[in-house]
Amino acid sequence: MDPGRLRKDAIGIFEAGIKAVDPENAIKKHLGLYNGFLELDGNKYALSEFENIYVAGMGKAAAPMARAVEDVLGDLLTAGIINVKYGHTAALKTVKINEASHPVPDEAGLEGAEEIVRLLGKTGERDLVIFLISGGGSALLPLPAEGLSLEDKQNMTNALLECGATIHEINVLRKHVS
Repeated sequence: MDPGRLRKDAIGIFEAGIKAVDPENAIKKHLGLYNGFLELDGNKYALSEFENIYVAGMGKAAAPMARAVEDVLGDLLTAGIINVKYGHTAALKTVKINEASHPVPDEAGLEGAEEIVRLLGKTGERDLVIFLISGGGSALLPLPAEGLSLEDKQNMTNALLECGATIHEINVLRKHVS
């Protein structure tokens, strides 16, 4: 077989794989706007039933996911806030981006988490919230449980990282301190 052809096929397979897992493409594959209805993975929601539509979320892929939601909903989107890892941003029109630290949470993540809670606290029964979650969310939305501080979460995360804990082991503990 021709080595040039094998290389071309391998590159094509690689590019198709990257496209298949692109967060923006994934959202657009499952979210659409049709004749006054928001369709999400086969479920239809009449937009006339909602006063406001909000986006909130966290994770390293939240920015391209939010861009896809903005592309689908356009001016129908009321507001939004997401927390992303430093440098993982995108050009957004309506959704505010808060950059924060990963894997060890920081003050910016805490402030962003509190801002998201305030935004969602304003929502009512006739509001729709689209919440975007991707990897890194547990560090990027660090709202410590009552009696704990951000520093407690940082110290725990650092100790677990230093001893070689896996992300699954870290998340088991994070859910109990959040």
